[in-house]
Amino acid sequence: MLLIADSGSTKCHWALLLPDGNVQRFETMGFNPFFHDADKIATEIQQNDGLNSIANGVTKIAYYGASVSSPERAEIVRNALSRVFTHASFSIDHDMIGSAHATCGTAPGIACIIGTGSNSCYFDGNNISEKVPALGFILGDEGSGTWLGKILLRDFLYHDLPPELEADFISTYQIGKEDIFKSIYSQTGVNVYLASFAKFFGKNRQNDWVQKAVKDGFRTFNRTHVCKFDNYESLPVHYVGSIAFHFKEELAAVGKEMNLQIGNITNEPILGLVNYYKNSMA
Repeated sequence: MLLIADSGSTKCHWALLLPDGNVQRFETMGFNPFFHDADKIATEIQQNDGLNSIANGVTKIAYYGASVSSPERAEIVRNALSRVFTHASFSIDHDMIGSAHATCGTAPGIACIIGTGSNSCYFDGNNISEKVPALGFILGDEGSGTWLGKILLRDFLYHDLPPELEADFISTYQIGKEDIFKSIYSQTGVNVYLASFAKFFGKNRQNDWVQKAVKDGFRTFNRTHVCKFDNYESLPVHYVGSIAFHFKEELAAVGKEMNLQIGNITNEPILGLVNYYKNSMA
């Protein structure tokens, strides 16, 4: 049986293709081999009763994950998976390849991720190519959850939030400078911590400050990533990820403003991956 995994830094979605064509789904925390070692990944998978129950029956795993951009990081994931799924062979790729397969299928297009982090690639129907690298949450991740979290915390600490948002932030989180500094500068998982504040943007979606921050983030992402491809105006531009999906109206508006051909916008690329593999096996 084939088990497909699509992992961002926050969540990992799993789909088991059963012999009768049905699909069984699971969810765990997200894995990022830049931050998580094989022990951590294996332990988290083993704590999922559903995955443990089907482990011995899995014969192949197609894993797409955040930061699986080097042989060393892919080996961390392979090491972890082999401890749990002892009868399986493994195909381990970067999450950008997964996004391309999920949204483009076998047709050319530009595939983008805007979730906890952000990235993009051109897909020619078989292979992907990147124009600019993903720089992570400190230098890059334009338009993403971490990007929005940094803007929110910065403007809160500088007292630059509109009064109504500042009051709501204080009421919602009840944290101050020292709490924020401790979480950012003294702990691991900073990218996920920053991205957790994206919920505040959703809660206050109609606020002018929120609308400007979200749209400015999408503009910056598209200028930095999408518009670097020579043929970007003639190709569909697809997006996966929580921020892209939950703010798809804003994303579509920015895309129209920038003359982009907006294609699929989804928060569940795992469904596109299931279809991709079903079609490839047909």
